[in-house]
This record gives sequence, structure tokens and C-alpha cells, in this order.
Amino acid sequence: MRTICFYFELHQIRQLKRYRFFDIGTDHYYYDDYANESMTFELAEKSYVPALQALLEMIRESNGAFKVAFSVSGVGLEMLELYAPQVIELLHEINKTGCCEFLCEPYSHGLSSLASKEVFMEEVMRQNRKIKELFGKKPKVLRNSGLIYSDEIGEMASQMGFKGMLSEGAKHILAWKSPHFVYNCALASNLKLLLRDYKLSDDISLRFSNPEWSEYPLFAEKYIDWISQFPEDEQVFNIFMNLSAIGMAQPLSSNILDFMKALPACAAAKGISFSTPSEVIDNHKSVGPLEVPYPLSWMDEERDASSWLGNALQREAFDKLYSVAERIMLTDDKKLKQDFDYLQAAENLRFMTTKQNGIITERCIYESPYDAFTNYMNILGDFLARVRAQYPEMDNEELGSLQQMIDNQEVEIIQLEAEVEQLKAKLSAKAKKAAKKEEVAEKPVVEEKPKKAVKKVAKKEVIAEEKPKKVAKKAAKKA
Repeated sequence: MRTICFYFELHQIRQLKRYRFFDIGTDHYYYDDYANESMTFELAEKSYVPALQALLEMIRESNGAFKVAFSVSGVGLEMLELYAPQVIELLHEINKTGCCEFLCEPYSHGLSSLASKEVFMEEVMRQNRKIKELFGKKPKVLRNSGLIYSDEIGEMASQMGFKGMLSEGAKHILAWKSPHFVYNCALASNLKLLLRDYKLSDDISLRFSNPEWSEYPLFAEKYIDWISQFPEDEQVFNIFMNLSAIGMAQPLSSNILDFMKALPACAAAKGISFSTPSEVIDNHKSVGPLEVPYPLSWMDEERDASSWLGNALQREAFDKLYSVAERIMLTDDKKLKQDFDYLQAAENLRFMTTKQNGIITERCIYESPYDAFTNYMNILGDFLARVRAQYPEMDNEELGSLQQMIDNQEVEIIQLEAEVEQLKAKLSAKAKKAAKKEEVAEKPVVEEKPKKAVKKVAKKEVIAEEKPKKVAKKAAKKA
């Protein structure tokens, strides 16, 4: 049976303020609070709230037939909790229906998967705990920032215990293959991959309200017909997009909400169901491994990492930021760790892109990629100075030996914890044996003594009865 898997991303970065060269060393606060509040409020009112209300209505009116998945970045959750708690409340309402799934992603929505395995895994597991605490469900499926994926990233996801991961159905990876099947990681066969159908996804998120599009206007019946016309063996249709596409990229005046609300009934008429990513993974076998030696993403026509690391400016900023990643992992300074999360956000590098691809790049306060680079590097200069103040420069050999010592201590702690558990198990076993011995010792005293006494009395009675018989026999013989 054909099924549609809808996934929506919710994310909002911490906007940086104008930061001059002369602020370095004197001002350690890097954020524009007014911009953060106003932009989050606008995003919630124009997009998130009406979109989530529509999705909740779709679930209820379809009696649970419609299902959906969400991924909310850790930084995005912080912003929503602070400036738009009504969005969190709506997510809770949808969660109560049992028809949604929450996915995991790096806490910062950054590019740590391309820089540091340790930072990436720490971020993902931290976000996993936050989702579990907030929504009561531990995510089993991972989506990386920008749907970035490679064989190595898939292997890391498998090591962290995830059973599936989302990525892009890019042509240069699939070639003749279809994104409408489930695949698996080439380096970890137990990790299944769900690939985005970028055409069907972009028809809604990018082209829906464009009057120059050949398929305009798009109705739910037509959209479901497209899906029903694919070959019968193509069963899984992954529609992945930003939730902000509903209301921001595609304004509410375009009737995007009416289109979405009509989908469940149109799909049911064609015998098409809706599934969460976990349901797709559980109900469909992998058709084979997908080899992705280099990172792919859902950004731009290239579907790679060039939107964030395509020029010298971006690579310089990226390298500088992650040059102190190991020290950030060592520190207990919460403010440093928080600033590291906010500075990692992929959009900070996206603002520096010089790509000319016809796609309008939102640069917020920046007039050009060079303006974005200058502002970011000024902030980074102050941030790096704060890190070095706590952890002075060391050569690689010294840093390596220090890290090795920490790793050895962690291993030793794990071994000691295992020994403690073994000792506890032994003590518990001994206590059980001692308790059994006491029970065995007590039972004969209570039950067996009376039995022995009865036997002795019976024996005496038998002897008493037999004595006269023996005397009579002897008398008879004498006579």
C-alpha cells in the first residue's frame, strides 16, 4: 500500500547583532534580542500557529489516519519557549493524538557532523534527552541540519542507536534509482534511509503560489493523482520541508491551508495512507545500500554542502570556530557552551554565500556576504579570546596527550562502574543463598521433630504389644 510520509522542520536561529572590531574584548554579548523576539513572534503568528492548528485538525477529522513528523532544533526550542510558548503547547496537543513522531537533530542546527565526530554526537544525544523530557518520547530517527548525510555520518547515527535517518533524494546519488524506496547506510546496514522527493516537496514549499508555474493552481486531487500514477512497486513518498513554508514562503492568502486540509480525504479515496518515519522503517524492507561518499543536503541545485562551505570566507569562519571544539568539550563554562551552540548555527555561514543561482538569500542585517563575514569574525575573535583565556594555546601533542588522559579516565570509570555492578550482583546472590539456608534450617525444627516423636511412640506401642505374644509362645513350647 502506498504511503505518504510528511516531515516538517521547526528552527529559528539566535540572530547576531552588529558587532564592531572595537567591541572585541569589551562586549561578550553577541545577540540582537529585539530582532530575535520580533522574528520569532512573526514566524509563530504567520506560520507555525496556523500551520500546526491545521495539522491538528487534519489528524482529528481523519480519525487519526493523517500522521506527521517534526524536528525542532534545540536552539529553536529555546527561542519558542522564550518568545512563542503557544507553539510548544500546540506541539503537545498534536503529540497527545499519538499520530506524530519527533525526530532528533544536532542541538545547534550546525555543521558539526562535517567537523567533529565528538561534538556532533554530543549535540545529538543532548537534543535526544531534551525531546524525551519535553514530549515523553525518545527519538529513534535522526535528521541532520539541512538533511546533510554521508556514509560516515550514517555510521555515527547507527553507533548512537538510531534505526533510521532522513536525507535528500539527490539525482547525482540515486542516478536511475527512485527515492520512493527505503535504502540502508553503506557502512551500517541496520540504519535505514528515507529519501526526500524534492519535486513533490518543492511543489508545495516553493511553487504552490507561483502563478507562472505550469501547474498553477495546485489542488489536492491533482497532487494525490500524481502520486497514484507512479509504478505500483514505488510505495513510499517522503515529503520533507520547513514548516515555515506554510504561511511564510507560501502565504496563507494562497489557500495553502485549504490545500493541506484536503489531502487526507483525497488520499483515502485513492487508497493511500500516511505514515511516520518510524512506521515506514518498521513496515518496509531496505532494497539495498546507498553509497554516499561525500556529503549531500537538500540545499540549492547542487544538493551538497556548498551553500555553507562553498567559498574561502565560509571555510575560514568554519575552521576557526571548530578549532576550539575540543576545548569547548572540556569546559564547564555554561556561557561559553551556549555561545558555541548559537555560533554554530548553519545560517551564519549561509549568510556568507557568494553563489549566484537565482535563489534569493535572506541575509538579515547584512548587506553582502563580506559584511556577514566581517561581523561574524569580529564576534568569533572575542569568543576565541575567551576560550583561550580558560585554555591557553597548546601544541597538538600536548592537547592530544591531555585528551588521551581524559579518555583513559572515562574508560577507567566505565570499567569501575562495571565492577561495582558485578560485586552488587555477587552480594545479591550470596544474600539469596543465605536466605535459602535459613529457610532450610528452620523447616526441620518446625515440621520434622513431631514426626520423629510420633514414630518413636508408635515403635514403643508395637514393642509393648509384641512382648505378651512372645511370652505366650515360650509358655506354649514348654508345655
